[in-house]
Amino acid sequence: MFELRLVQGSLLKKVLDAIKDLVNNANFDCSSSGFSLQAMDSSQVALVALLLRSEGFEHYRCDRNFSMGMNLNNMAKMLKCARNDGIITIKGDDGSNTVTFMFESPTQDKIANFEMKLMDIDSEHLGIPEAEYQAIVRMPSAEFACKDLSNIGDTVVISVTKEGVNFSTRGDIRYLNSFTKASPLAEMGYIRFYLTPKIEENEEKTKP
Repeated sequence: MFELRLVQGSLLKKVLDAIKDLVNNANFDCSSSGFSLQAMDSSQVALVALLLRSEGFEHYRCDRNFSMGMNLNNMAKMLKCARNDGIITIKGDDGSNTVTFMFESPTQDKIANFEMKLMDIDSEHLGIPEAEYQAIVRMPSAEFACKDLSNIGDTVVISVTKEGVNFSTRGDIRYLNSFTKASPLAEMGYIRFYLTPKIEENEEKTKP
């Protein structure tokens, strides 16, 4: 038996909005520590790692570890039926082929129930090696949204010096826009994106 109840329903909606454009189908892993997901995008460029810790929910129950395969676009469409200030409850059973979503208004006078068929998704957890980075930047997630760059090109260059950080772009920054949609996650857990850097053709030629 698995059951979670999230009072701040808008948080789950924003998390799904950040992931669904990168990953179509994924397994949500349910354990005593929380509700998690790890998946690669279809082009094998970005790895998404999500954790919503069990203590962040108003109610959380997971009798045993199991996975639920879902189509994230369908899940996001269904979550649009939930109010931003409403309560979301998700229930599932190990061995069942469906998961139930219940959306309640803040005063609990309106309740809607949805049942979604689960998918059998073959996936494996990738080991993420420890890495030493040349630069680490901490900044408010709202400032990282880079909305002024969102309609330009397909490459963004992030340059870091002791004086500050510079963002420049030459196209549609699809990945960066997706990454910034989950900024309200705060302390309940994390959503991490591991992105393969884009190597320009002239950079390849100058490599030793």
